[in-house]
Amino acid sequence: MSKREKDPQEMRKIYAETMLNAMQNNPNIVQLEADLMSCMTMDKVQKILPNQVINCGIMEANVVGMAAGLSLAGMIPFVHSFTAFASRRCFDQLFMALDYQKANVKVIASDAGVTAVHNGGTHMSFEDMGIVRGLAHSTVLEVSDGTMMKAIINQLMDLKGFYWVRTIRKQAVKLYAEDEQFTIGKAKRLRQGKDITLIANGIMVAEALDAADKLAEQGIEATVVDMFTLKPLDVNCVIDCAKRTGKIITCENHSITNGLGSAVAEVLAEHCPTPMRRVGINNRYGQVGTLDFLMQEYGLTAEHIVQKALELFK
Repeated sequence: MSKREKDPQEMRKIYAETMLNAMQNNPNIVQLEADLMSCMTMDKVQKILPNQVINCGIMEANVVGMAAGLSLAGMIPFVHSFTAFASRRCFDQLFMALDYQKANVKVIASDAGVTAVHNGGTHMSFEDMGIVRGLAHSTVLEVSDGTMMKAIINQLMDLKGFYWVRTIRKQAVKLYAEDEQFTIGKAKRLRQGKDITLIANGIMVAEALDAADKLAEQGIEATVVDMFTLKPLDVNCVIDCAKRTGKIITCENHSITNGLGSAVAEVLAEHCPTPMRRVGINNRYGQVGTLDFLMQEYGLTAEHIVQKALELFK
């Protein structure tokens, strides 16, 4: 895991504080939980606003259906569960109740990828963003740090539609100043280089920045892009980076199949064929372990990114 400075607050606390402030200003905003109240610290918010935070029990599919119904009644529902449960366990409801009906529901999917750590393989979703990006009307996001979390959640209060927001629960590496602005569908370029582009999202953005530092020591200048919106992908950014640097590496805490790597490869194949490599989970399930162990085990560190980069220069 990157040794860069971390946010002073955990992502889940930033989320809960952001939701509390929004709920206090708008009684139509509601949060639905599937018996994971403390996991995003929404139990504390419920004590303040008991009528706007509902623990629906361990029945994720039903929770999604309830959220769809509430949205039809004019409410603004946010649904939270772990990525594995929010995607695999209730995909039919995501399709039928949310996407097919164009419901105004935001799904917050926490414990992304290997950050589920000691919850183990059953709770580690490496496929959720790929599942959801296949739906016709979905918008798929992965927030990278606390500043982005707060900004994106505040934007979603006023945006209508089905949004999937993937996140970790604990502290993220701090990437952005508090006044940074984010536009859904537009990537953020964190570093400019002429030799290769590292396109990352989530916890892998910090690893990509570390990898860029290591590559610079070898005389290789890397552009680093935070592609926090997987769908709609910033196609223009991908094409521009490919033309400028001629080499692309994608970095994701997700399966390389049907995730960021696939999305970028689709763009390159259609618009600008470019040598590329994908860093991510490669046809494996999760397991119990510390985050440092899992990052090494699944090839998600800055060193693994550098290795892939050097392959392209051969």
